[in-house]
Amino acid sequence: MTAPTPSKLAYVPFVSVDNMMKLIWRTGIEETLKELAGYVEDDFRRWELFDKTPRVASHSAEGVIELMPTSDGEVYGFKYVNGHPSNTKTGLQTVTAFGLLADVASGYPVLLSEMTVLTALRTAATSAMVAKHLAPKGAKTLALIGNGAQSEFQALAMKAIVGIEHIRLYDIDAAATDKAMRNLANKGVTLTACKTPEEAIEGAHIITTCTADKQYATILTDNMVGAGVHINAIGGDCPGKTELHKDILTRSDVFVEYPPQTRIEGDIQQMPEDFPVTEMWEVINGTAKGRTDDRQITLFDGVGFAIEDFSALRYVKDKLQGTDLYEELDMLADPDDPRDLFGMVQRAK
Repeated sequence: MTAPTPSKLAYVPFVSVDNMMKLIWRTGIEETLKELAGYVEDDFRRWELFDKTPRVASHSAEGVIELMPTSDGEVYGFKYVNGHPSNTKTGLQTVTAFGLLADVASGYPVLLSEMTVLTALRTAATSAMVAKHLAPKGAKTLALIGNGAQSEFQALAMKAIVGIEHIRLYDIDAAATDKAMRNLANKGVTLTACKTPEEAIEGAHIITTCTADKQYATILTDNMVGAGVHINAIGGDCPGKTELHKDILTRSDVFVEYPPQTRIEGDIQQMPEDFPVTEMWEVINGTAKGRTDDRQITLFDGVGFAIEDFSALRYVKDKLQGTDLYEELDMLADPDDPRDLFGMVQRAK
């Protein structure tokens, strides 16, 4: 990644929601998801280079506000993100976010971007990248349980990266399923709206649970999960929020991003601290095994990790080259003499 030039140090490229959408549609959403998954996979391969810490979270009865920082030693990145499941009742998004990249050598920001849309993209790209490594060979059918804001991104990522052809959808709110069916129409996949989660998982090779309620929930019970499936459990992403019965975990080989965070926030928060898990970066690097037989149940307990956001911001910064899809924000003080900040302020008189 190129550091900012001295003449531009006072200005930071900013990607608005409008320009993010233009960037996506200029590339194509499925191509964007594939390219973004490649960036995430590349950064998983160099996982050991990154600073890693569980996200810094401020919890309330209504939801959570989090900061997610990391650095590869040359570039620093963070994301601000909230999760407030009840927001939709007042017409607000459950999740909003923005992120920043900075040059480590100078500490100066080099990119500021919206990340509400980008988080949906990176979450879906990560899910599909993991499924590419863990799902049964020839997987064609996806059960998508939870048809809210993330669902269409998950569906299209699984189509573009894994080769999913048939999607079976279920949500406790039938209107959410109707919305997803409309948005996914004519996207090259066969769609089936289901009335129960049991119906949704019939014949599915991959099961994605993507619900938003902040509670200990049991979206999947043990008797619903047969041998050989891959479970993509991405809705359990904070303390006190789960989707799977713990007996499913004991039958599965569980894969995670960063264990210290997942043990606090993921479905494995139900399990003892020594419950065995495999870190996904090790599978990608070939130092740990992923799927080993046709009857194995693989489970990705995905909670989202800062390195994935870093990858997404890195991808956006590269995609901006040669475009006009950003604004230059005058957000950094630039005094004539670096030691005379007060003198710069005096110029405003």
